[in-house]
Amino acid sequence: MTDFKSLGVREDLLRAIEEMGFEHPMPVQEKVIPHLLTADNDVIALAQTGTGKTAAFGLPVIQRIDTANRSTQALIIAPTRELCLQIAGDLADFSKYVDGLLVVPVYGGSSIMSQIRALRQGAQIIVATPGRLIDLIDRREVKLNDVHTVILDEADEMLNMGFLDSIDAILSHVPDQRKMLMFSATMPSEVARIAKKYMHDPVEFVVGTRNSGAENVKHIYYMVKAQDKYLTLKRVADNTPGIYGIIFCRTRKETQEVADALIHDGYNADALHGDLSQQQRDIVMKKFRDRVLALLVATDVAARGLDVDNVTHVVNYGLPDDTAVYTHRSGRTGRAGKTGVSVAIIHSREKGKLREIEKKIGKTFERKDVPTPEHIIEKQLYNMADRLERVEVNEDEISKYLQGVSRKLSWLSEQDLLKRVLSLEFNRLLDYYKDAPVIDNISPEKPKKEKGEKRPIPSDAEKDRRTAPRGMVRIYVNLGKKDGFFAGNLIDMLNHTVAGQRVNVGRIDLMPSYSLFDVNKSDAPRVVQALKGCEFFGKRVFSEIADADRDYARASARRDREAASGAGFDKFMKKRSKRR
Repeated sequence: MTDFKSLGVREDLLRAIEEMGFEHPMPVQEKVIPHLLTADNDVIALAQTGTGKTAAFGLPVIQRIDTANRSTQALIIAPTRELCLQIAGDLADFSKYVDGLLVVPVYGGSSIMSQIRALRQGAQIIVATPGRLIDLIDRREVKLNDVHTVILDEADEMLNMGFLDSIDAILSHVPDQRKMLMFSATMPSEVARIAKKYMHDPVEFVVGTRNSGAENVKHIYYMVKAQDKYLTLKRVADNTPGIYGIIFCRTRKETQEVADALIHDGYNADALHGDLSQQQRDIVMKKFRDRVLALLVATDVAARGLDVDNVTHVVNYGLPDDTAVYTHRSGRTGRAGKTGVSVAIIHSREKGKLREIEKKIGKTFERKDVPTPEHIIEKQLYNMADRLERVEVNEDEISKYLQGVSRKLSWLSEQDLLKRVLSLEFNRLLDYYKDAPVIDNISPEKPKKEKGEKRPIPSDAEKDRRTAPRGMVRIYVNLGKKDGFFAGNLIDMLNHTVAGQRVNVGRIDLMPSYSLFDVNKSDAPRVVQALKGCEFFGKRVFSEIADADRDYARASARRDREAASGAGFDKFMKKRSKRR
């Protein structure tokens, strides 16, 4: 089996990495290290996050530094502050026994003066984010005339973040005769353009498959109604004892709302997004790295360059528009040879996007049913039994208290004691799931209707779906998907029209020509009253308490025809004249 010494790594570096627990090189290290130490070609390496990229470029870069020369000889550019600090920290660990080497990270969100003071000591290796590096070049605090190696890490991320012009500006200050390495999880056209413009006869190393997800990541999905996404998220978390995961949301607002809801429901969670200050982001990241948080809810921008080991799950709270973004999300788990799970919680309109991602990454998502309360409770109970079996008992310390506690509980049988131990842990979970709502799993494929087939009469079960659960009332409104009316529009309308205490909205069913939604029974009259007379983009709103036997599709279609022909107005005028 190959070792680092056979790759040409120097003795002082071998000593440091052996102390760090490095035994055998990973595939990307086997390919890249010998090439950087012996060949002149530039390198494009396509590899996922967590495959050992930092050591692949870091060890040969350190080995090629002339420590007697205090000028900057190697430049490493990373998309985010977090990744910049992680790379600089790893290089410092690798070079523990290399005398006279200085590695300086420079990034935004921190004092530029302290970074300038460090650079003036003579930094042979600079690890930088593009914006801060350009600022330091403009101030003439960074000179790149003697740079012989340039590395772009997570190049596709940098281009996604809009750093193309910054990369062009930085590379214009670097000598033409230098070695350049570009590491990227995917190969979009912009990365190919950078390679063509700035690289000399590059050699391409592919670890895995182009644009593919990590090999040891399992991809699964749940297809549910849009309004059931949050409930599904909680069930996924509850069904995975010991989950340590990142939940990706599309917007800052959604990120904060999901995090707030999880915290309110008793989960160790917090949000990471662009509206937080750098100090707040650092605090959240420290809590997550220290595993004080089990769930980090983040936007893609905030999580770029995020480097955390042992993440068990990545949850897509809706799929991204760009396949490359999904690849980066899923790459946060299953790192360094460990296995991970990438979960997508989607509704029916995202099915096409899911299939597109499957084609690009060359993997098939496994469809799962939402875990039932019974399954979750059983799994949590067995997990606790496992923990009780594995717990380390300190006989010397515990024996001092055992006699007193045993006397106190002597009236309990073994069965009663076990019940109480389990209840102590699970009463909250049992209470929550006792009346938990049913989450419908939407079938990914709807059966096609045969030609001439008659519309079936609704069964009692179908009628039940049109009725609200106990304590709530279903309300009909004559706005649907074809009107551009979705759940967010409904919530916004209720917030702005219903006076008094905020309305608690339950299940929402959006149909093409109408919608049905649940509210508390006590709120129903004021909701119906408030919606009367409203308009939604020129369409007059009609609302009533729903009847399970009524065909609302026909009723809504009739109202729309009357509105279009003016018949509805004539009917209204006739009724008005009769009253007079």
